Amino acid sequence: MEYLYHILGIKVRCLKDLPDPMPNFIVDRYKLQRVLLDDNPAVFVTSKGELDSINYVKKHIDKIRQTEDVPAILVLDKVTSRQKEYLLRDHVPFIVEGKQIYLPFMAIYLQERNDSEKPDVSLILPSAQMLLLHFIYNGCVAMPATDAANALGLTPTSISRASKQLTEMVLITAEKIGVQKVISSGNSPEQLFDLALKHLCTPVKRTIYVPKKAVGKHLLLSGVSALSEYSRLSLHTPVQ
Repeated sequence: MEYLYHILGIKVRCLKDLPDPMPNFIVDRYKLQRVLLDDNPAVFVTSKGELDSINYVKKHIDKIRQTEDVPAILVLDKVTSRQKEYLLRDHVPFIVEGKQIYLPFMAIYLQERNDSEKPDVSLILPSAQMLLLHFIYNGCVAMPATDAANALGLTPTSISRASKQLTEMVLITAEKIGVQKVISSGNSPEQLFDLALKHLCTPVKRTIYVPKKAVGKHLLLSGVSALSEYSRLSLHTPVQ
């Protein structure tokens, strides 16, 4: 962390010993690193993916701090003005390389600039992903947009926005034939899926853990369990 030394003269030394065992919901979300800030022990907490809401992040940071009995510092690549506001409000220590430093346990707060809240244009919209997969599952046969909207339960506005994004990504073409907008593609389903693969996003919003004894009929199956339950996977006989 040269940024801390360059700006504040604080030397950061990473320790080789691993942090104490943490619950799965911490391990799944964060990479932890024990460090010394000059001679002050702390833990750097780096998110492995998209940051949860700040209310959850505060609980996670508090859990790490209590377990390690040292300050836990959230290390980010970027921070929006709203995220920064909530982090400061909840007194969550954080560092954004080259931009922000907030270490309340050392009475340090440095602000340079915020990142604007712009969507990642490389990722496909959820409605566009639904439309694309529906189109692929139907064999990439030319399809009226209204038929897709009815099949997916989407509004004409959502379908229009989705088809526009897919067209801009050069995944499909959308042309008006009479009064209808028709979606088509010159690719096979396999080719189109391969082209779209880098843009697809996971439908999993958050992973949670519950005790086995709490699993009942009111909880839905997911992953391989759902695939086996709702498909013919379980009927396949292994080849001897």
